[in-house]
Amino acid sequence: MSLAAIERKIIALEGEMLAAVTREDFETAARLRDEIVRLKGGTAVRKPPPGEMGLGTQVPVVEPPKGWKRPNKPNLMTTVKGRKR
Repeated sequence: MSLAAIERKIIALEGEMLAAVTREDFETAARLRDEIVRLKGGTAVRKPPPGEMGLGTQVPVVEPPKGWKRPNKPNLMTTVKGRKR
């Protein structure tokens, strides 16, 4: 698709989205919004698949970056030299 064709498609989808909101058809409006974001090159809000949800919430579980290791816990029984009390 050419850039001009994508722009025309986005304008048409925005009009459909506004019409869906006017009709209070929010599911269709959300689908059109996600399509517009995809055409613009962004990332749309996705619904996480089953198993990725936190317990009892609608918030996806946050995963640390690949290769990240949890830092060691400090030993509370040791003293820090050079620290003034």
